[in-house]
Amino acid sequence: MVLFRMNMIWRNYVCHLRQGKVPHRCQSGAHPVAPLGSRILTDPAKVFEHNMWDHMQWSKEEEEEARKKVEENSAPRVAPEEQAKFESDANKYWDTFYQTHKNKFFKNRNWLLREFPEILPVDQNAKEKVEESSWDQIRSNFSRMQGTETHCGESCVSPAPGNKGRPDFPNPDLEVHSDGPGKTGHFPGSNATFRILEVGCGAGNSVFPILNTLQNFPGSFLYCCDFASEAVQLVKSHASYTEARCSAFVHDVCDDGLAYPFPDGVLDAILLVFVLSSIHPGRMQAVVHRLSRLLKPGGMLLFRDHGRYDNAQLRFKKGRCLSENFYVRGDGTRAYFFTKGEVHRMFCEAGLHEKQNLVDHRLQVNRKKQVVMHRVWVQGKFQKPLHWTQRG
Repeated sequence: MVLFRMNMIWRNYVCHLRQGKVPHRCQSGAHPVAPLGSRILTDPAKVFEHNMWDHMQWSKEEEEEARKKVEENSAPRVAPEEQAKFESDANKYWDTFYQTHKNKFFKNRNWLLREFPEILPVDQNAKEKVEESSWDQIRSNFSRMQGTETHCGESCVSPAPGNKGRPDFPNPDLEVHSDGPGKTGHFPGSNATFRILEVGCGAGNSVFPILNTLQNFPGSFLYCCDFASEAVQLVKSHASYTEARCSAFVHDVCDDGLAYPFPDGVLDAILLVFVLSSIHPGRMQAVVHRLSRLLKPGGMLLFRDHGRYDNAQLRFKKGRCLSENFYVRGDGTRAYFFTKGEVHRMFCEAGLHEKQNLVDHRLQVNRKKQVVMHRVWVQGKFQKPLHWTQRG
């Protein structure tokens, strides 16, 4: 059965390849920047040689099967009173999660720099080195497969100014919080020249890989927040945590009335990775609007989250669906599964310009059980323009 399915996947992939439809992670017609997208399955007999394969296209039959599974597991909805409990006690469920798992559940996201080089301060030599090494790996793999160098096609989007250096825009947002022309009040990281915020930092699986990299860039500062106090405490108790380069704080991004420990308009980048999906769909737009205000003009909001028909969505049992494509896990935490179009509308509605928006299809392999699973994620990069206005 596994071999038959792999042959189906392989035939569909070859068809897309011949049509030139293999998607590449890139922001322009230049070099792709993500080596995570370079492992291509060229022989279905070798599927169990690695844990993950990239750019796996779905057949129409597979997509229809996934749609039917979602239709089935969405039919019985969680009772309204239970839904209200999952919403009001959301932070408690995550606190319990981190009390149970500590920092052992998630792996460190050492891939962040390859997918999001924008989290580095502008240092042309360093960025070119990262992008060149990424491109060399991708070019080598695709050349072996196709016998020629592969260039970006229609799946690419316009170049992001953040890649080659952020423009030095005036910042009207910052002036609202200033004590005078060119001055701002003292706040954590107020002397920094490059500031990042990670929303939903958890136990620090992104925080410490980022801090490790930023130690080579004087003047950089990292903020990180989570509404689970247990998670923030895990970050602060880590041996690598230092208030000289990082400020971790408890914060509920759904509460628009809560102040951040820094003024609006001072952030160069915001990292929103596997966070928005845990928020009620009816509150997501307000969260994106609020985060947009924190960015400098030219600043980037970097997004990655669960995609529609991901294996995690298909595995939900009946009775776990809260609303369309929104589910609750057995531990009380929740997950939404996005489409590319939903992501586009949400961030553009907040007045941001889309620089990247792609669906990341992969084939995950359990070599021990000889099982293959389709994984789907959505990844995007959105920039705050010079003349920023929100539609909502």
